[in-house]
Amino acid sequence: MRVIAGKARRIQLKTIEGMNTRPTTDRIKETLFNIIGNEMYDCRFLDLFSGSGGIGIEALSRGAKEAYFVENGKDAVRCIRENLEKTKLLSQSYVMESDVIDAIRKLNDREEQPFDFIYMDPPYGKLLERDVLKALAGTCLADEYTTIIIEASKETEFDYAYDLGYCIDRIKDYKTNRHVFMSVKQKA
Repeated sequence: MRVIAGKARRIQLKTIEGMNTRPTTDRIKETLFNIIGNEMYDCRFLDLFSGSGGIGIEALSRGAKEAYFVENGKDAVRCIRENLEKTKLLSQSYVMESDVIDAIRKLNDREEQPFDFIYMDPPYGKLLERDVLKALAGTCLADEYTTIIIEASKETEFDYAYDLGYCIDRIKDYKTNRHVFMSVKQKA
């Protein structure tokens, strides 16, 4: 796994041993950033279920002002920090060793402005994306200008999204998974 573009381009990133994480492949990461890349400059990026931090690091490399990484595994947090040091992006980063729902509560208590992008790649098949969307609803972390991106299996349904206050703006399918792009519904 490597950084694809930007100031940390071509730097190889460390990944976590074992099956606890599934790093996003370079090809899927490249496709994702081809879709959102023009909006990276000076943005605030929240990377939930960060794994080794590859997505948030790519955002920083491509010009994001700051990125928050949320991961609850000690080995994964250590890996994120090592990758941030290796890419010289640590000064623009905030790493939280926490459960994602707890982190959302903590961030909501201390943040004053929404994130431009919220990315999540939860374990597949556990409906964690629904729990995260519920937790985000009504917080200051996302508004109608925030792009929420969920990496999920192709079988994951999002028929509940509208009832939680979200619009599905786009779905990009790959061979085995997909990116679902959402936004907060504008209040009438």
